[in-house]
Amino acid sequence: MRKIEALYAAAGTQGEKVAAGAAAERLRRRFEKTRGEEASEEFRFSISDPWSRQLFVALCRRYGLRPFRYSRMHRQSVVVQGPRSFVDGVLWPEFEELSVALTSHLGEITDRIIREEVHTSTQDAEEVRETPLLG
Repeated sequence: MRKIEALYAAAGTQGEKVAAGAAAERLRRRFEKTRGEEASEEFRFSISDPWSRQLFVALCRRYGLRPFRYSRMHRQSVVVQGPRSFVDGVLWPEFEELSVALTSHLGEITDRIIREEVHTSTQDAEEVRETPLLG
């Protein structure tokens, strides 16, 4: 999670890392304040990509939210309860940005591993015209 946060914050120096940590702490305090002032609502998310879902669950826990799933819900479903202003204004936007960074990072790693260990070409499959059915 810290590596992804570092990508998100582009934290290269120790000072930048400290600043990113302080910002996360301010968001946690904001959440606690909002929780006391605003009624919690239940939010259901469907996140099919397992890496992004794992990121979302970790992000929820970082802010003190308890992600869960009801019995018989699909594995891609995640439910959280919290103030709408926090979920809409902080949690979901941060998740979307972090998810883009995570997907990009994992794509780069995957391409490198395939290029170095399997085959130098990581291009998608060639597209060809369909052949007509013989009669």
